[in-house]
Amino acid sequence: MRYARHALIAAFMIATPVVAQDTQPTNDAPNPFNTVKDNFKLPEGRTWGSTSAVDIDKDGKSIWVAERCGSNLCLDRATGKMSEWPSVLKFDSTGKLVKSFGAGLLIFPHGIHVDRDGNVWVTDGQDNAPVPARGAGAGAGGRGRGEAPTGPIGPRPGATFGNQVYKFSPDGKVLLTLGKPGGAASPEYFYQPNDVVTAPNGDIFVGEGHGAGNNRILKFDKTGKFIKEWGKLGTGPGEFDQPHGLAMDSRGRLIVGDRNNNRVQIFDQDGKFLEETKAFSRLSGIYIDKNDTLYGADSESSLTSHPGGWKRGIRIGSAKDLKVTTLIPDPENPDPAKTTAGTSAAEGVAVDAQGNIYGAEVGPKAVKKYVKKAT
Repeated sequence: MRYARHALIAAFMIATPVVAQDTQPTNDAPNPFNTVKDNFKLPEGRTWGSTSAVDIDKDGKSIWVAERCGSNLCLDRATGKMSEWPSVLKFDSTGKLVKSFGAGLLIFPHGIHVDRDGNVWVTDGQDNAPVPARGAGAGAGGRGRGEAPTGPIGPRPGATFGNQVYKFSPDGKVLLTLGKPGGAASPEYFYQPNDVVTAPNGDIFVGEGHGAGNNRILKFDKTGKFIKEWGKLGTGPGEFDQPHGLAMDSRGRLIVGDRNNNRVQIFDQDGKFLEETKAFSRLSGIYIDKNDTLYGADSESSLTSHPGGWKRGIRIGSAKDLKVTTLIPDPENPDPAKTTAGTSAAEGVAVDAQGNIYGAEVGPKAVKKYVKKAT
């Protein structure tokens, strides 16, 4: 009987979700990387815009970036015209641009994912609706600054494209589009899709909600058929405040960077909450390699958004034990006591087969490469 009771206790402990407690800043981990600032070459006359989207090609060495057309939008809201620059860019391992596509299609490329077949998925996180004058409200079911949601949250009137998720072939052919053009309020989709990732069986997961969105995860099958959703605005297990970055580990667990809650949440593919950690700080982007090494990009920690003195930068650790072992600090804001607002350092992160790290930056408008220091 004693052994049966012990077995029941052990089973309960294994099945009980792990909720993270507040933790001290993981600021003291070593940095064994050097920064390469100007690795990627754009065509003459083109400059970098904001980018939060970077991933690695299936060849393990080429780099895909979704970039916002030299600005923070590919749409000129004053004229309603889209940029003629392609926003999805492929670079070889030397930083040479070898392919580009997507001109006129993406307003606000935000998240990117390269699947096992080499297809490129991109989320478009805004729409072309006219922006109301300051103080005029947040739009259909939305919320203004400091206001609680008042119903289904969706795009403003007049949105005719944007707020969708695209699957491209490696040559830029659109293979699948998820969501209604211009977006839609719940229970339809999307409004402010942040990131996308696919499972080994082809199922698709999208994180939605960028400040005024629905704060949920949506699951589709490989054909784009809706399966289920979970999450709402909140701080509890399975609740979100900006599910900003998605990744999947070798066990098929979905890893979510719950940015405004300053934590990582982990789920099974049916949406069951498994555990969380606050050790990786305020994550905008997540990448997990074949060894289950977790790379987390914190571009927003500040005295107001994440009190306690957390440094911005890329934290590296294990998706298995969730311990941080490395920190590549933000070179522009090395002192957390003086970091008060804005965004800097990498927002998106990816790692090639050689262990080189790439950080996509919104505020500085750059993509940086990080290489191991010589020993």
